[in-house]
Amino acid sequence: MIRMISISRAALFAAMLAGVLVALPQTTVAAQSAGSDAVSSNSSASDAAARLNKKQFHDVKASVENGIATLTGSVSLYEYKADAEKRVHHAKGVVAVRNLIEVAGPNVSDEELQAKLGEKLTYDRVGYGNAFNSIGIAVHSGVVTVGGHARTDVDKDSALALISTYPGVKDVIDEIEVDPASILDDQARLAVARAVYGYPTLNRYAMDPAKPIRISVQNGHVELYGTVDTQADKDTAYLRANGVSGVFSVKNYLQVAGQPTEAQK
Repeated sequence: MIRMISISRAALFAAMLAGVLVALPQTTVAAQSAGSDAVSSNSSASDAAARLNKKQFHDVKASVENGIATLTGSVSLYEYKADAEKRVHHAKGVVAVRNLIEVAGPNVSDEELQAKLGEKLTYDRVGYGNAFNSIGIAVHSGVVTVGGHARTDVDKDSALALISTYPGVKDVIDEIEVDPASILDDQARLAVARAVYGYPTLNRYAMDPAKPIRISVQNGHVELYGTVDTQADKDTAYLRANGVSGVFSVKNYLQVAGQPTEAQK
């Protein structure tokens, strides 16, 4: 009987020892995994910091946790804030970026930003068909919302770059739509431009590249933007565009100087 009890105790001790041995590798693996994650985050943070080793980012800090990089600090231009996010997004192990960088720089009133940026946009891409771009802005607390239509991606990128590099811009919201790439639409643009600018009372709008009648075309549908001197000019532009073969519809968003914008179908 005493022998049986001794064996049972030995078996129990062996079972307990086996349980401990089984648990040890799991604990070790878990510790190794946690250590690996920490090393991975540190490695990602180091790579992110290396990508921000530029003068314009000297006040910017990057941390990485679970593949998410967080950027803090300040820069002098919005362009640098956007560039920092792009750079860090390519860092090793980074899958997303939380951009909390503040744009310092000068404080410019919304009214001044609206006027200055609006003027610059009107002359942007002159000589490259800027009459086929109708891009507008709205400014609130230094945040610039950019909308409207661009003929190409290049035209859109040019407008965004112009705004991003202007002192006083705190953030940019991109709502620009790029018109569809279409040979038929390109033909319609030229045909509408000839019909509008070729008319005697409207050809003066082709003289100042900053103040054209802007023509946007999407799948055969035409939209007119800009400012004209009289209601008669607005009506004539609509009739001329609507008479072009292959044009399915015309929306007239031309504004008469001194009057509110009114859509005409």
